[in-house]
Amino acid sequence: MIEYYDYIKALHLIFIITWFAGLFYIPRLFIYIIEAQKKPEIEKEILTTQLNIMAKKLWYIITWPSSILAIFFALILIYFNPGILMQQWMVIKLVFVGFLLIYHLKTHSIFIDFQRDIFNYTSTFMRFWNEGATLILFAIVFLVSIKNSFHWIFGVLGLIGLGVLLAIGIRFYKRLNNKNKN
Repeated sequence: MIEYYDYIKALHLIFIITWFAGLFYIPRLFIYIIEAQKKPEIEKEILTTQLNIMAKKLWYIITWPSSILAIFFALILIYFNPGILMQQWMVIKLVFVGFLLIYHLKTHSIFIDFQRDIFNYTSTFMRFWNEGATLILFAIVFLVSIKNSFHWIFGVLGLIGLGVLLAIGIRFYKRLNNKNKN
């Protein structure tokens, strides 16, 4: 089975990519659902119904299976190379994977609320929420790519900087969008 290690790693990466694709797109659907609530009743009903169908298919056909398969293949990789758990970068990566799982489960909770027509969040909040997956992705990719050749403090500062840039971008978009509505 060890001769298939690279194939297993490729499958792990493919399912990581599709998992993140789902995590990137579902908050965007949430934003559209929230904004549909401000439309006239008939339009609101049609949009909400269609967007909820899209969200349900994305979440249960792509995102959840991808997350399970990404974790499954990761566990196989660790089984064949348990020494990797002794490397500091991998331990830190697993902490971020823990954050990713928490993010995924909270997104699932939001998804369930939306399926029940419970909208406790603003579209602005969802735009910020959407960037959570981006920050986690950046952290994991940099950890895997750079490993131990980069001091962790620079990584943390880089994530904070990226978070600030994303927040500025969201605020700028909101101002621009509000200006275009007036």
